[in-house]
Amino acid sequence: MSSEGYSVGSVAKIAKVTVRTLHHYDEIGLLSPAGRTRTGYRRYQDADLDRLQQILFYRELGFPLEEIAAILDDDSVSPSEHLRRQHRLLTDRIRHLQDLATAVEHAMEARRMGIQLSPEEKFEIFGEGYQEEWEQEAEQRWGDTAAWAESQRRTGGYDKADWQRIQAEMADLNTRLVEALTAGEPADGAAATDLAEAHRQHIRQNFYDCTFTVHRGLAGLYVSDPRWTTTYENLAPGLAQWLHDAILANADRHEKA
Repeated sequence: MSSEGYSVGSVAKIAKVTVRTLHHYDEIGLLSPAGRTRTGYRRYQDADLDRLQQILFYRELGFPLEEIAAILDDDSVSPSEHLRRQHRLLTDRIRHLQDLATAVEHAMEARRMGIQLSPEEKFEIFGEGYQEEWEQEAEQRWGDTAAWAESQRRTGGYDKADWQRIQAEMADLNTRLVEALTAGEPADGAAATDLAEAHRQHIRQNFYDCTFTVHRGLAGLYVSDPRWTTTYENLAPGLAQWLHDAILANADRHEKA
């Protein structure tokens, strides 16, 4: 930075915002640059960039500009407290996204298996990410398979409570998968393959006879279909590949037994 500070164009480039945005922040008093050149051009200092970083953080979390101004102008809050607050907000956002990811996973499982619920119940159980067209896609893709016929027969008798139970079971299994991955368990180790087997049994008990061959096929979807991959990656980075490898390792150990 020169002794005169940063130009508005430089700040816009650094922060990846528009010059118009910076002008607006100045006009409403949210971020007014520390100085001006002799010709009247805005010049920003390091402290201004620090404030802009805070503004953009709260904007990313959906805070209105008026509330951001009140937060940042509260002199009773120290920089350390701002960081603690941001950490809490991020933790809450991560937890919310994990809940959404779980809901999407169950919705994807449901559209592949078919469900007998009202549209209102589907959205209540499977969350905001649920899309009814997934069911049509599932039938087009697997409608002529024995697994589809079996799942239709079995899930046809499920009610709302059954789907809530299945969702809770899968959420618990996902938590255990994330914990194992985070703990550094190898995908071909006993802990991982036991979880892979629990995953297979969950499908067998609730939907259809998931053989090891079928389970291998599902594992392939987890790394080849962006929707499945995103679901697991949102739970924990690397989980899609790790679960894929664990499923294959589990199938290998049983087929060799």
